[in-house]
Amino acid sequence: MPLERQQKLLSSYVESFKFNWRILTRIVGLLRPHWFWSVVTILCVALATGASLVVPQLLQWVIDVGVRNGDFTGLLIAAAAILGASALRGLFAYGQGYLSQSVSQDVSYDLRNKMYDHLQNLSFAFHDDSETGQLMSRMTVDIEGIRNFLPFGLMRACLAIVTFVAVAGLLFSLDWVLALVTLICVPFLAVFTSQVAVRIRPIWLAVQNENGVLSTVMQESLSGVRVVKAFAREEFEMDKFDKQNQLLRDYSLKAMRFMAWNQPLLVFVLNIVTVLVLWVGGVAVIQHHLSLGTLVAVTQYALLLATPVRTFGFMVNWFMRGLAAGERIFNVLDTTSTVVDAPNAKELKNIEGHVQFEHVDFAYNRGRQILHDINIDAQPGQVVALLGVTGSGKSSLLHLLPRFYDVTGGSLKVDGIDVRDVTQVSLRRNIGLVLQDVFLFNATIRDNIGYGVRGATDEQIYNAAKVARIHEFIMTLPDGYDTWVGERGVTLSGGQKQRIAIARTLLLDPRILVLDDSTSSVDMETEYLIQQALEAVMKGRTSFVVASRLRTVKNADQIMVIEEGQIVERGTHDSLIKENGRYARLYDLQLREQEEFEARALADQVEEELRKNRKDVDTTDYMEIENAEKREVMR
Repeated sequence: MPLERQQKLLSSYVESFKFNWRILTRIVGLLRPHWFWSVVTILCVALATGASLVVPQLLQWVIDVGVRNGDFTGLLIAAAAILGASALRGLFAYGQGYLSQSVSQDVSYDLRNKMYDHLQNLSFAFHDDSETGQLMSRMTVDIEGIRNFLPFGLMRACLAIVTFVAVAGLLFSLDWVLALVTLICVPFLAVFTSQVAVRIRPIWLAVQNENGVLSTVMQESLSGVRVVKAFAREEFEMDKFDKQNQLLRDYSLKAMRFMAWNQPLLVFVLNIVTVLVLWVGGVAVIQHHLSLGTLVAVTQYALLLATPVRTFGFMVNWFMRGLAAGERIFNVLDTTSTVVDAPNAKELKNIEGHVQFEHVDFAYNRGRQILHDINIDAQPGQVVALLGVTGSGKSSLLHLLPRFYDVTGGSLKVDGIDVRDVTQVSLRRNIGLVLQDVFLFNATIRDNIGYGVRGATDEQIYNAAKVARIHEFIMTLPDGYDTWVGERGVTLSGGQKQRIAIARTLLLDPRILVLDDSTSSVDMETEYLIQQALEAVMKGRTSFVVASRLRTVKNADQIMVIEEGQIVERGTHDSLIKENGRYARLYDLQLREQEEFEARALADQVEEELRKNRKDVDTTDYMEIENAEKREVMR
């Protein structure tokens, strides 16, 4: 092998060892809160090993002293001592097994909480780039890998080290020649183990990554089962899952092939060592250079080494799986949120709702700029409507207000205070959001409406539902407010989910409202009812509305037309219509039809009222009055 290649190979081994060592020390650091029981576990390992090491010494005494001298009483005492040592070994082995599992369960419990809390505190930017299946795999499979690593990897490694050191010392105290013969396999075991560890660790990392991909495929398919069935793509989804499942199986089998060769080879080497010990020791006994009891003791110690060697393959397997799992978990835990509270962040209390965007720029992950030089001054109680085509940046602008993301340029202020100078919790308590993608939890309607306010009373929940025009519908359900909505609210229509989301926001009683096209999923009648409720709720509150309905736009104090992340027009409905610019074109394309529809509906309503209330009026006069009033309405 060329020298340069040898140096590269050695360098890769060194880097791999350093990296594995860092992961190992961090996993061991998870034991710190449970140090007492961890120490007791290691003590049980030492005592169980010590009890097992006494037995060969007793056998040596029995053969060399008891049998040779015919000491029957001594034989009984030795037999009792062997039984006692075996019982103690069993007792301490039980303590080792139970406590190691108990500590590992405590560590996995702590780690699950730590991971979940960390995921909850990470910003939107992290979740934008993360797959739910991969995160779920880390929370389950990888944490379970670390849990198994502690009793089956770390503790067995401690047992192997303690056994090896103790046996080596005792062997040298009995006969140094046989000790060297017995330990001749150590260099081979060290080299072989390092080779297996280096080669199997990336395989286990691939196994766990592919397991995460499989979880993602399953999660997407099951979440979108209605789309799958609507397009009759069941066979496609089953085939996709089968291919990923097969890939996971292939990687797992590759790892198992390594382990299948590992253990038999180690046992074979140990058997060769045992044969050498018997051969060399037997010759020494025949030549009277060694006692038979000593040979038996040495043989027993060699067999004691067989226990950790036989489990060596499994130990290395769990060791490498634990390190791979630790790498994936620590990658998440080491991720820092891009949105954090300032060290001196203060509580935002008793706000009026004055919102200012001052020369705001924004880009996702410092990539292509989405918003350019946004300037908005929303006075307390004003309604600001945002219009623009899909992808123009409306939702991105609204996501900056509750600090789902931080501005990359300029500043965003509430009552003159930069939102980066206040705590996120206090900021979001003052901002009520109804997002375009409505999410409901798999819980009761009562729980979903009361989600944002801890300890909300039934009366508060009912009032919020009435304002959102959903109370009457809820009361028609068999279980009323205790009806379960199913995962993501699948048992409800889009409009019903939208109104429950609005009720949830209204219960928060915020000073600032953010409505991201919150009436886009309802029919015009329901939208009219919701809009009536929102008009009452918006009074005294600063409201930002991404609107697709005319009524919302016409009543806004400020209308912002956004194109490619820039505000290209601003004003009121009447002023922008007069300018005959972009807003006027959007109005003609999207809103005029709604206005005409509403006008026709109102005219029909007036006509019906006229017919009911003017039966006694002359027909000619009636028609003239009716036509005049309808013309007035159409204006």
